[in-house]
Amino acid sequence: MNICWNEIKKRSHSLRARLEAFSDPTLKLQPPLQEIIDWLGQKDEDLSAQLPLRGDFSMVEQAKDKHLLFMEEVKSRGPYIYSVLESAQAFLTQHPFQEIEEDASALAKDASPKSRSQSLSRLLWKQASVASELWDRLTARCLDQHRHLERTIEQLRDLGVSIKEATDALNQAESVQTTWEPIGDLFIDSLPEHIQATKLFKEEITPIKDTIKMANDLAHQLALSDVHLSIENARELEQINSRWKQIQTSVTERLRQLQDAHRDFGPESQHFLSSSVQVPWERAISPNKVPYYINHQAQTTCWDHPKMTELYQALGDLNNIKFSAYRTAMKLRRVQKALRLDLVTLPLLSQIFSSDTLQSSDRSLDILDVIRCLSSLYERLEEERGLLVNVPLCVDLALNWLLNVFDGARVGRIRALSFKAGIVCLCDCDVKGKLQYLFSQVAGPEGTCDQRQLGLLLQEAIQIPRQLGEVAAFGGSNVEPSVRSCFRFVSASSNVLMIK
Repeated sequence: MNICWNEIKKRSHSLRARLEAFSDPTLKLQPPLQEIIDWLGQKDEDLSAQLPLRGDFSMVEQAKDKHLLFMEEVKSRGPYIYSVLESAQAFLTQHPFQEIEEDASALAKDASPKSRSQSLSRLLWKQASVASELWDRLTARCLDQHRHLERTIEQLRDLGVSIKEATDALNQAESVQTTWEPIGDLFIDSLPEHIQATKLFKEEITPIKDTIKMANDLAHQLALSDVHLSIENARELEQINSRWKQIQTSVTERLRQLQDAHRDFGPESQHFLSSSVQVPWERAISPNKVPYYINHQAQTTCWDHPKMTELYQALGDLNNIKFSAYRTAMKLRRVQKALRLDLVTLPLLSQIFSSDTLQSSDRSLDILDVIRCLSSLYERLEEERGLLVNVPLCVDLALNWLLNVFDGARVGRIRALSFKAGIVCLCDCDVKGKLQYLFSQVAGPEGTCDQRQLGLLLQEAIQIPRQLGEVAAFGGSNVEPSVRSCFRFVSASSNVLMIK
């Protein structure tokens, strides 16, 4: 009996010694681990408090210096944390435990020693795991934060450089703008030069757009990284964007005004024709360049020049002539003298018509083409005859007549053949010479003309008596019977030849 009792006491002392040996390291490791957990949690909060960064270069530099000190503090704590974690790992290696659900009664005083040992090991393992995860997370976040700061500093440096380059370029561009003369003070002959200079200036300032775009892209990247620009940087960025838009608008508007002025007052404009009318009349231009006339006194508009209206009234007085041939001839003579085409010879017209614009009779002419040809015609007439010709009035009346005859709908385009027919029919030349010239304009290389070509010529010619109200006397507007009669006795060939 005594032997058994002594054996029990011996085992009890041995178990107590083992428990004391077990619990002593546990009690030594738990407080440091908890302290490490609390310290790492606090440092994680301190690291989060460093964000967001302010988008100012000097402030981010200060934040970087502060973060470097923070990293040094964390780094200096590393050996101690690793030592405690290694001690905990060594203890857990010597005292393994089973992964079972934790029972609160395991730590009770009446729990078995083995159960209590398992619970203490499990608690120590949890603390060590939490401390290790917090440490890994903190060190990783410190490294990410350091990279974020370096990247932000680089982006802010580039942003500052872009803003400065854009500001300098904008200052230079604005200084050039201050030298621009008002459009109204420029000479008409210098408009093409100013247009070219403005276009060149527009090309020269194009790189500013790329610089500002780079600055905007950097600001956008910083915003995506949760870096808020400082008030000064945001204001400078807004200013360069606003100034760039103003310069673009100013250049575009000046170029438009210069081009409008060149179109309205330049050599290719109709501005010189404004003097063809007197008060209360005003010559205006429709969007398709067709002129029309405004009577400010009567507050009316019309397609016909005031002098053309008077001419048509005078033509109406000739309707009392009995025979249509004489009546038509008198009307043509009245129009011829009003347009001063009775002074224009066919050789002079041939020289004018030899220009590239009128080489092809099938070509379509716009209003400016017609005005250019008529201006050249009347200027040559004035030079050769030594006569004082009112060029603006003659050009405007001739243009008005051609549009009435060949473009009554005021589309703004007539064929080159129509232009030639309308002028040649009224020039100073005999009938045979006029017919030979007009025939040559539709004839082929061999000097012959088929039914289609002759039909085109007669269709153009019949428009003149139609405008004079005499088309019925010449067989009406249908020229097909006349064309067929010309080819009635043609057998071997489908072409006719003009006999000279």
